[in-house]
Amino acid sequence: MTTPVWHGVHVATALPFHDDLSVDYDGYAEHVRFLAEGGCDGVCPNGSLGEYQTLTPEERARVVRTAVEAAPEGFHVMPGVAAYGAAEARRWAEQAAEAGASSVLLLPPNAYRADREAVVGHYREVARAGLPVVAYNNPIDTKVDLTPELLAELYREGLIVGVKEFTGDVRRAYEIAELAPGLDVLIGSDDVLLEVGIAGAAGWIAGYPNMIPKATVELYRLATSGDPADLARALPIYRDLHPLLRWDSKTEFVQSIKLSMDLAGRRGGPCRPPRTPLSPELAARITRDTRAVLDKGYV
Repeated sequence: MTTPVWHGVHVATALPFHDDLSVDYDGYAEHVRFLAEGGCDGVCPNGSLGEYQTLTPEERARVVRTAVEAAPEGFHVMPGVAAYGAAEARRWAEQAAEAGASSVLLLPPNAYRADREAVVGHYREVARAGLPVVAYNNPIDTKVDLTPELLAELYREGLIVGVKEFTGDVRRAYEIAELAPGLDVLIGSDDVLLEVGIAGAAGWIAGYPNMIPKATVELYRLATSGDPADLARALPIYRDLHPLLRWDSKTEFVQSIKLSMDLAGRRGGPCRPPRTPLSPELAARITRDTRAVLDKGYV
């Protein structure tokens, strides 16, 4: 059977900027190829880690085209298509399809605390673009919670194929499986990878593979194989990486991951406003956590 294109490790890619904060498209293309060579299954451009909120429409569209053009055969592109309006989100999904993306990642409407009808209508509109839709549940930032009951409704109507679960509540994976058998749960934050992997995750939309793809992909494979021997191998790796992985769910996650990339010899670089540089104290902590991982040989 063919593996669904939204399965596996999709990296929520950081976006490199030049010193003048213009987009470094060549650097981004090289990064996509680096992640493919590191064993990842795909990328998610234009997510929060890709600072999509700061991009012009022209930049946002070109980032998707760059990812698709750089992707080798069998490496998938799942762009984020979040927008305040359903019609605009659908247009981004159509742009993704035209560029050659294989699926899209969609937040619920979040200009306000949307009710059930607004959420369902939003997903209906974007589903009309024709690509598989992975919902993104991040009530921490959006204030809209895609509860297991609501996800089951969206799935039964054929509007979504999976959900990136970012609540950090690992119990939800079991409830989603009970209410919506067949809906794929994708790990949404790096610091619950092992727990949600054991619960049956079909994929991981990931942050820290931007820095160490080989080690994190290995950890994902071990955590999701279902083999007790693999879980025994995964646990010490998870413990080694967890002080670093937990930065993925902090407010400063974009700056943190970019700093870790810089320390690992990858191009992380600056962020666009309104994100500001890390404080000296936070930068020192992340530097310490990153070097501890690198000193243990993880790549």
